[in-house]
Amino acid sequence: MPLVILSGLPTSGKSTRAKQLYDYLAERIAGSPSGTEAQGGAAASTTTATTTTPAYRLHLISDDALSISRAVYDLSALPAHTRSANASEKDARAAIYGAVKRVLSPRDIVVLDGLNYIKGWRYQLACEAKNFRTPSVVLQIGCSVDQARSVNEARLQRHAQQGETGDAEEPYSVANWDNLVFRYEEPNPMTRWDSPLFALTWDDDAAQTRAVFDKLWEAVAGENRKEVRPNQVSVQRGNDGGGDFLYMLDRETQDVVKRILDAQKEPAGGNGEVRIPLRGNGSGSDSVVVVELPGKTVGLAQLQRLRRAFMGLNRGGIGLESAGGHLTGARIQESFVGYLNDAFEKEG
Repeated sequence: MPLVILSGLPTSGKSTRAKQLYDYLAERIAGSPSGTEAQGGAAASTTTATTTTPAYRLHLISDDALSISRAVYDLSALPAHTRSANASEKDARAAIYGAVKRVLSPRDIVVLDGLNYIKGWRYQLACEAKNFRTPSVVLQIGCSVDQARSVNEARLQRHAQQGETGDAEEPYSVANWDNLVFRYEEPNPMTRWDSPLFALTWDDDAAQTRAVFDKLWEAVAGENRKEVRPNQVSVQRGNDGGGDFLYMLDRETQDVVKRILDAQKEPAGGNGEVRIPLRGNGSGSDSVVVVELPGKTVGLAQLQRLRRAFMGLNRGGIGLESAGGHLTGARIQESFVGYLNDAFEKEG
């Protein structure tokens, strides 16, 4: 699902550009090879025009389409200490996020028309697209503050004269508009979530608009578009350790704790070190890790506390195996011993 995120000042012409982009993309999709035809071969030659499917499906998501009022962004009536927890705005953003996620797929192009003025929000959307291995781009609509303000003032006048409500030209209150302009965070092409960044200004004519749309199409659906790879930390890894992962985590850490307690019972107290052979790693019986004990005796209660903390940090198996690798008992032991040594050093 290539995701196109529009961003700009309130009443800067984003909805107009979003509709233009939607019409342009619909034209390009209609003129591109269909999903069946692109496969070639006999199947393509025998498929009729009535049974072919387009290569992409197109969606336009906006506040108006979701019946979200502009009043949800109004913080002027809220006390200063509660403005950061504006529930109505967060609910609206959750509704938009849910609408975008419902159509996430490699065969969908989503045009997200809206303020999208918070960089953290754009980052969240870009990460969601990246998880689905599909590109995301930002289209910034450039407009001067004075020009955007005049548009909103004209809408306020029409609203007062005609009582227009709930239409696509619903105005912002003056305080709401000023606050949104103050809070607007411009896209930065140097950040990965705002890149690639395309821009259109209020005065760009049809030729310039189409030229920008052509570049945008190449970025999201062109043959030479950049391959998107999800973050490694978000990839579900297999935990193949000969049994249930949580059982292995509990077993191996318990074994390390037992060896430490047994070593401390010896007359020399383990000489300040406990050597633990690594098992199940295929590297031979001589492979060991060393627990460096502090100068005092480490009791069962302290070891169990550290073990529970380690298990809480590593229940998902993240970080215990290399990307694409498999979990082993030796990796758990090695990681737990390293955790203990760090803890003993800090507590000592």
